[in-house]
Amino acid sequence: MIKIENLCVDFPGFCLENVNLAVAKEEYFVLLGPTGAGKTVLLEAIVGLIPTKGGKILIGGRDVTGLPPEKRGIGIVYQDYCLFPHLTVLKNIKYGLHFHKIDETEAQNRLDEILDQLNLRSLVKRLPVNLSGGELQRIALARALMVNPSVLLLDEPLSALDPNFRGEIQSELKKLHQNTGITFLMVTHDFSEALSLASRAAVMNQGKIEQIGEVSEIFQRPSSPFVANFVGMKNIFFVNFRRTRALLDNLELELGREIKNSRGYLAIRPEDIVVSKEKLSSSIRNSFQGIVAKILNQGFYYEIHLKAGNSVFKALITKGALFELDLKEGGCAFISFKSTAIHTF
Repeated sequence: MIKIENLCVDFPGFCLENVNLAVAKEEYFVLLGPTGAGKTVLLEAIVGLIPTKGGKILIGGRDVTGLPPEKRGIGIVYQDYCLFPHLTVLKNIKYGLHFHKIDETEAQNRLDEILDQLNLRSLVKRLPVNLSGGELQRIALARALMVNPSVLLLDEPLSALDPNFRGEIQSELKKLHQNTGITFLMVTHDFSEALSLASRAAVMNQGKIEQIGEVSEIFQRPSSPFVANFVGMKNIFFVNFRRTRALLDNLELELGREIKNSRGYLAIRPEDIVVSKEKLSSSIRNSFQGIVAKILNQGFYYEIHLKAGNSVFKALITKGALFELDLKEGGCAFISFKSTAIHTF
């Protein structure tokens, strides 16, 4: 449905470089990355709001690169909604019809369907200023859907919402995708949103795509240190490889498999590191004693920074485990992790 070929966008101080991306018909696809990665720039290039320097944008096999936004069959929803404050909810929803010639009966039928789908019928006479964030987001969705797009682009649709409304809108997005058959392309910096909503994703960094694949694959098998850090692998180290071992300063880590490269990176999820007061059984090949450098309260769990050799490892434990282990900054503890928990690239 969406095919991006060698797309380039050039702004002063920032550019998209040779972006290639394919999103299947009726797919829910997510663009991930930190602020400033180029996600919104790519979205606005697809919808036709910013000029491109090179490459092609195809929607449903049709080259739309040179077409104006209203000719591309695309709807877009921004995180700040972009509703007209002086117009009622009904007029905001119908605004796009000024640029799309749709039969009056068909438009009314579509309006009725959207109002029911998004539970907006009771709000049609109200102004945006009097509505909640969740209601405003549903109206922005309704306005985008009113022109019957083949593709719906969503720019951080949950980030401006109060946490109480995020789950509500997330459920609405799931239902809309299932019921409408529209291709969804959503931008977010929150990996948990991608896990909940999307089947596939792409991770962007500084105007380039770092990795594309199933969301679970990106989470479990990141292809670069940047992606590993983005998906929460807080232990990322540059190492020397020696067959089945990794040399990390004065530590030797058993990988359980041979690595052909002589140098590279390894990463370990903090939840895959076990913290203990005693050394664990010999079945866990990687076990090191260290000093507790820092204990950070993260709400439902604690992040433990433990220095082993010259390296600091980060692990997650529960509050109960913290008290049971009697961990204190400056005290000693062991960290242990399986060789299968080590990711290399």
